Amino acid sequence: MKPLTTQAPPGAKYIYEYPRAALTVDCVVFGLDEGELKVLLIERALDPFRGQWALPGGFVRVEETLEAAARRELEEEAGLREVYLEQLFTFGAVDRDSRERVVSVAYYALVKRAAHAARPDTDARDARWFPVAAVPPLAFDHEQILATALARLQGKLRYQPVGFELLPPKFTLSQLQHVYEAVLGTPLDKRNFRKKVLGLNLLVPLNETQMAGRHRPAQLFRFDAEKYEQLKQRGLHFEI
Repeated sequence: MKPLTTQAPPGAKYIYEYPRAALTVDCVVFGLDEGELKVLLIERALDPFRGQWALPGGFVRVEETLEAAARRELEEEAGLREVYLEQLFTFGAVDRDSRERVVSVAYYALVKRAAHAARPDTDARDARWFPVAAVPPLAFDHEQILATALARLQGKLRYQPVGFELLPPKFTLSQLQHVYEAVLGTPLDKRNFRKKVLGLNLLVPLNETQMAGRHRPAQLFRFDAEKYEQLKQRGLHFEI
């Protein structure tokens, strides 16, 4: 078998005999805005697809990890820091990028919209939130990446408490239900939903209320993340 590299002089780097694919990261950022699930897109300022909407992302530097690259791109292109981030999938179609052979490791992020004001930077002309159900045509294979991320979020929402990442620290049961309805794209029975979430004993009732239009003040809660981690170690099955 032919070796993959040739021996370089001491102290020098190896010289590869075969071309290597470039590596990028792409990030699908979800946020909830007035009960509607939205995704953050950037308007590209560079070719290819100059002026077209795309997911935040870019090339991975040789000295950084994949997650570090994803977080750097989120900050550089959209001004986002300290967000919930999880690796999604690897996209490697040969013709996915017209510039060269590029493999992308995709991530999805969940943010509290009120705490993260998007702003464009570096190679992005603009950064804007779009309803997931009404996104414009996207560059590269980003429509496929977005669809994959949405399917992952919809599935994970039912068996892990990731929905709380879309809410403020204090929330009402109605706000929590709106998260599930927005992500799943379907209405839920109010009584059954509240019975399930309260039955998990992971919501801490607060001595605070919040006005909701003309209705009477609604009880505020917070999610007990520490208790969830303890119960998970004991085999808690989170399901809504």
